[in-house]
Amino acid sequence: MTRVDFYILQDSRVDARQQFTCKLTEKAYKQGHRVYINTASEQQLKQLDELLWTFRDGSFLPHECYHPGAAGDQPILLGHAIEPDTPNDVLVNLADDIPAFFSRFNRVAELVGGDDAQRQSARDRYRFYKDRGYTLKTHKL
Repeated sequence: MTRVDFYILQDSRVDARQQFTCKLTEKAYKQGHRVYINTASEQQLKQLDELLWTFRDGSFLPHECYHPGAAGDQPILLGHAIEPDTPNDVLVNLADDIPAFFSRFNRVAELVGGDDAQRQSARDRYRFYKDRGYTLKTHKL
């Protein structure tokens, strides 16, 4: 069964979630996981695409933006409102809703920013997972 981790960020800066997304993705990549990042918008997808190359000096996170029918050879894929047809074991969800395809992943990382709207949306997602019996863990950062 899918394990769901909620990462609660205390940092309310606009880019805090994206910076943490890069760090978490880097950690998963170094552990040999294939990661799919589900963005909240096309704009966020483009920003993360750039940030994954530049977020830290010396970092190299091989990734690509996912498109249906594309090879999807990179270990890190980014997409918006689209289910990947490639094997991935970690889903990083930045959207306010739960993607319908979340349960095909071994792990889901829900990143929660510091503003009230994001926290309320995260509470709703937490209840959804809990009501369905998923294993939940919360990390306050």
